[in-house]
Amino acid sequence: MDLSWSHQPLTRRRTLAAATGLAAGALLPPGSAHAAAAQYTNPVIWQDFADIDIMRVGDTYYASASTMHYSPGAPVLRSYDLVNWEIAGHSVPVLDFGAKYDLNGARGYVRGIWASSLAYRPSNRTFYWLGQIDFARTYLYTATAVEGPWSRLTTISTPYYDAGLLVDTDDTLYVAYGNTTISVAQLSPDGRSQVRTQEVFRTPSSVGTLEGARFYKINGQYYIFLTRPANGQYVLKSSSGPFGPYTMRQVLLDLRGPIPGGGVPHQGGLVRTQSGAWYYMAFVDAYPGGRVPALAPITWTSDGWPVVQLVNGAWGTTYPSPAVPAPPRQVTPMTGVDTFDGTTLKPRWEWNHNPDNTKWSVGDGLTLRTATVTHDLYWARNTLTHRVQGPTSTATAQLDHSAMRDGDRAGLALLRDSSAWIGLKRDGGATRVVMVTGLTMDGNWNTTGTGTETASAPVSGGRVWLRANADIRPGAPRPGTFSYSTDGVTFTRLGPAFSMGNDWRFFMGYRFALFNHATQALGGAVRVTRFEVSTP
Repeated sequence: MDLSWSHQPLTRRRTLAAATGLAAGALLPPGSAHAAAAQYTNPVIWQDFADIDIMRVGDTYYASASTMHYSPGAPVLRSYDLVNWEIAGHSVPVLDFGAKYDLNGARGYVRGIWASSLAYRPSNRTFYWLGQIDFARTYLYTATAVEGPWSRLTTISTPYYDAGLLVDTDDTLYVAYGNTTISVAQLSPDGRSQVRTQEVFRTPSSVGTLEGARFYKINGQYYIFLTRPANGQYVLKSSSGPFGPYTMRQVLLDLRGPIPGGGVPHQGGLVRTQSGAWYYMAFVDAYPGGRVPALAPITWTSDGWPVVQLVNGAWGTTYPSPAVPAPPRQVTPMTGVDTFDGTTLKPRWEWNHNPDNTKWSVGDGLTLRTATVTHDLYWARNTLTHRVQGPTSTATAQLDHSAMRDGDRAGLALLRDSSAWIGLKRDGGATRVVMVTGLTMDGNWNTTGTGTETASAPVSGGRVWLRANADIRPGAPRPGTFSYSTDGVTFTRLGPAFSMGNDWRFFMGYRFALFNHATQALGGAVRVTRFEVSTP
């Protein structure tokens, strides 16, 4: 996308490093003209949204993020001020890329939707999402509104790894992509096929790995914005066209980030506001919560290179709020109460792999009928997930379990490659509320532990409230705790604290997860009548 579009009105945008020092940047002096202005605080979203692509269309900002094995994939975030965001929809309605994404004989953990690209094409007023799957091929989806419906436009045989899509001023579509060796492809005018691809840059060994391409045309120059995982950001610039040649400059390296104990802000995108100000939205590795977005102002050198504006030698915890027009409305909060009214799930929900759509429904609460017979939650279909809100948050689910059957397991989990849950076990005609820990995977995402019951209590009646509290601040102790209630007022702690894992290799952060699976036979069901994520 050319960020100097004339149709945008100028009425006013792989190791965790808890790093120190800075590579480049200018300080925002205390007591400056902006000091008394409204400020925002980083991270602007303390939820797991990684590999951000960001853009503005008119007065609205949009961003896309990675979702790996969660379905639907590639959420589209929307904002009117770059600070307050909502989830508007998903670019990939279903992960129809093979049986493993259905938990059918294989599993897609840590595959699926990786760093991908979101762009807008003014000539046909269409949004484009482009991403590669499983290093095999590239998929391109389109929609005329980010809420959808999104449909697949084409499949391209070249896998554009970590792709950045550019809509040039002459309406030509280009894609920058690659790891260390960076290439640019030109697509056909209809976007359905590749016309040409060419290597344009090879990363010097002194830099190491560059990936995560974002592709821009700014003031007639072409820029490819690249990350050095997980502690640096670089940029390539060409004055000779999209195919280069390109020269490289370091944007940041080992820069202290805004989250104590978190990593270096990196791998994101640039955006220009209506008034011509520039911002960089990156993510910060902040496990166990995942990779969370942070925003900083950008200035430009006289010869056209971006510079991150720093505060006391670091990516600022606070900055003056962007000067943008008043928003037309408040965005929809990413936390709060859901009673599962209406005919569809709200976009803040994503399934663990594709669901069996015959086994769930909404309208009068969320009904989860058992979809899988298994003793392993990681194999269970129709586990519905919600991102954890940082730095700490609590999820409470009101559950009607009167239709459970013997052998069924239903509850509320803190879900990742090391998991724990509170929920119900129905056996021999009796129901108990239990806390289970020790659900684990190895580095190949095979199950190594299906869980051990650590505490239990009998429950009567058909209704229970389940609660999980998660402290996702990086560092120790990262506790998750569980409790239950039979009246929705008085909650009883159950089981020991669960120490959430913070290994980056699963990439995605912890999620709250609602599940119901069978261990004997299908036919049982539970109904979640109310779900709330709250913060202190």
